[in-house]
Amino acid sequence: MNKSTILFIMHMPPPVHGAAMMGKYIHDSKLINETFQCHYINLALAKDLQDIGKGGWRKLTDFLKLLLRIHKAVKNLKPDLVYVTPNACGGAFYKDYVVVQLLKGMGCKVVVHYHNKGVLTRQDRFLDNFLYKRFFKGLKVILLADALYPDIQKYVKRENVRICPNGIPETLTKEPPCERHNKVPHLLFLSNLIISKGVLVLLDALKILKDRGYSFVCDFVGGETTELSAADFNREVQKRKLNEIAYYQGKRFGKEKGESFQQADIFIFPTFYPNEAFPLVNLEAMEYKLPIVTTNEGGIPDMVKDNVNGLICEKQNPESLADCIARLLDNEALRIQMGKAGYQIFKERFTLQRFEARMCEVLKNCSFVG
Repeated sequence: MNKSTILFIMHMPPPVHGAAMMGKYIHDSKLINETFQCHYINLALAKDLQDIGKGGWRKLTDFLKLLLRIHKAVKNLKPDLVYVTPNACGGAFYKDYVVVQLLKGMGCKVVVHYHNKGVLTRQDRFLDNFLYKRFFKGLKVILLADALYPDIQKYVKRENVRICPNGIPETLTKEPPCERHNKVPHLLFLSNLIISKGVLVLLDALKILKDRGYSFVCDFVGGETTELSAADFNREVQKRKLNEIAYYQGKRFGKEKGESFQQADIFIFPTFYPNEAFPLVNLEAMEYKLPIVTTNEGGIPDMVKDNVNGLICEKQNPESLADCIARLLDNEALRIQMGKAGYQIFKERFTLQRFEARMCEVLKNCSFVG
């Protein structure tokens, strides 16, 4: 039986972010590359995280080169399917709109895989609505969770949508322990210092917990951003008198990152990031048997089940966040119970192996369904 030829046009590192990492996992997947005749083009134009969203002549030149490379690849390969990971809104969407229209104009069958959201926030604008109608016409769409379908519901029938949750590589060689044996509970936030990831909301919640008399420490791990530098973060800590409680640890990778998870009792991710779809950091915490306090942003409810493997707090509400953290600080047995449940969910649904198998089935379906 001949393998279907698939041209993957997707983000790959650098820079490192969720969509780029999933692109790398697909690129490196033995199962996917054995199942299909795979060819790859990197869709990314940004050189680093700070470069995302910026324009300039260099990017315009690179984009024109990208279009030529795509045109040449389609002419030579005549792929059965072209897989694209577009952006949902803003300037990056306009770029990806041109890519998809080029592919459709060359007669390609196209499936788009969304790792972000934001169509719903722009669909009432005349230009965006006009472009979305043409962009989604004739496409199959892969989403990371059922909860994300309302974002594109105006333009895509449910029958043309496939659900394929992300998965991550297993980093542990054996099952982790549930108990941490910390004298003082350790809380962990792991993401870049972006305000809408909930950094300041968490600091406000920590202040509330401190005033209530709770003892704990909280590590913030991630990269500095134009919104919040290390100095900015430390000023916010001092403003709330959390100097002995909240610590910025900078970026951590590999073994150091694993140690952050191993040392923590509770993982906290109070995001209200507008494009948040399926944050992989929650899956990492689940692998380490950590109970999670997070929000219902994007596809998070498909990972973190309220009162099962974590607690869902209200977005941008420090009191709600503090109440959820307090509930776990008060009850070690509940932390252990939720940590075990999260680990089981991770092993059953969110490993890289599970993702690769799901992706193969989705791509087969998209290849042969007209």
